[in-house]
Amino acid sequence: MGISNFRVKSVKTKLILIMIALLGMTIFLMWFMNELFLPAYYQYTKVSMLEEYFVKTNDIVSMDHDYNDGAGELSEKSTLSLEILSANNAANVYVFRMSEFFGNILYTFSYPAPDKITDFQKERVKEKTIGYIYGMENYKSYYKGAKGRELIKDNGDYSVCKVLDERIGSYYLELFGQLDSGSFVYVNTNFQSMTENINIFNSFIFYVGIGVIIFGAIVMVFVSSSFTKPVLKLTEIAKRMSELDFEVRYPVTTHDEIGVLGSSINTLSETLEKTISELKAANNELQKDIEEKTQIDEMRKEFLSNVSHELKTPIALIQGYAEGLYENINDDSASREFYCEVIIDEAGKMNKMVKKLLTLNQIEFGSNQISYEHFDITEVVKQVINSAALLAEQKGAVINMPDYGPVYVWADEYMVEEVVTNYISNAANHVAGELRIDVNIEKREDAVRVSVFNTGNCIPEDELDKIWIKFYKVDKARTREYGGSGIGLSIVKAIMNSMNRQCGVLNHENGVEFWFELDIK
Repeated sequence: MGISNFRVKSVKTKLILIMIALLGMTIFLMWFMNELFLPAYYQYTKVSMLEEYFVKTNDIVSMDHDYNDGAGELSEKSTLSLEILSANNAANVYVFRMSEFFGNILYTFSYPAPDKITDFQKERVKEKTIGYIYGMENYKSYYKGAKGRELIKDNGDYSVCKVLDERIGSYYLELFGQLDSGSFVYVNTNFQSMTENINIFNSFIFYVGIGVIIFGAIVMVFVSSSFTKPVLKLTEIAKRMSELDFEVRYPVTTHDEIGVLGSSINTLSETLEKTISELKAANNELQKDIEEKTQIDEMRKEFLSNVSHELKTPIALIQGYAEGLYENINDDSASREFYCEVIIDEAGKMNKMVKKLLTLNQIEFGSNQISYEHFDITEVVKQVINSAALLAEQKGAVINMPDYGPVYVWADEYMVEEVVTNYISNAANHVAGELRIDVNIEKREDAVRVSVFNTGNCIPEDELDKIWIKFYKVDKARTREYGGSGIGLSIVKAIMNSMNRQCGVLNHENGVEFWFELDIK
């Protein structure tokens, strides 16, 4: 978890650093571009502006027909237009005419008006335009060789120069040209302020850049959190999935890459949960099969052991008494008859046990088909009681059953008779105390419960579930007395299972009750 957090925090830090680097690079490029290209661009813009002044001034003067017809001054409209042009563009515009008088150049200013132009301004204009006085062919060489002057552009009608004013140490851009009306125009604008503007602008960029970087870093902290929080959430979900916890889901609220990833994680979680559930079910089934196989193996071993044990005694008796007869141990006929009776009795027990085993095997493996019939259970129970009356008398017990009317059920009559026989015989063999056996038939909702109760000792609670196992005997000594094999109750359980009905046993204070249920419908 620590490594994952470190990596996520590193991504967040990288995003912030990248943001700061991008902002810093952008600001640096702006400063670099300003230093490298802005002066040239500014000069180009200023030259274009002066050229535009020339064109507009030419248009204004050309449209003043009175001035062009020989009037000494420009009209008020033209003067206002030139004032607007000059004021709005931070440039000084001078329109004048030049004439030669006895070798001297006379200047007649049309704009600004003679009463609005100072002598200093007149001298400055004369000084700046002296190169043009001696003919248009000579001014180019004058500008080319003049100190502090640089010819920038010349198109025949006008020229643009960058001039250093040594008096104040500033650069100016100036334009000198001849209008279509024959008048001359001189325009100058300050160029030195450009350097100051660049320095101011770069300083402004520096301070603003620091603020933008700090602000951008703060914003990036929150922005990066919006990216890292979903990643941390997905990481936590993946961790819980690795611990086989598939209940958690990512709340998809967006349709971007994070949302698509969250949907994929949810789908993966559902698929894994389903797959693991199927694997668990298959594993449980396999475990049950293994346990069942192990149980079957144990039952087989126990069965062989029990069969061997049950057959060992009668076989030994038969062998012993048969050898006695063969060797004529007793010559009298009474002894020989006793030996023969023992052999016949033990052989009968073996035959009876083998038949029961065959019956149980047929029922458990489905070889004995169930034949459902509609018959009177009361009559079947009465017949079994009559058959077992002699055994009960030998034990000194009495079998009691109320006088029930006909109660019809759906079942296999032969198998039900086998169940009742086993219950009553078992009760007669274990009856004690009051020596009473009670048989009851109770109607329920859709079933009939037949119960056989005998007074005597209760079955230990921890052995109630074991009495249905083949060859299991609660009281082995007592079972040997009446020749029981421990198979009867196993047959009862197998018969009831084959008919999908219930059977069971209950302890009472003075005895034990065995019961089974049959369908009425």
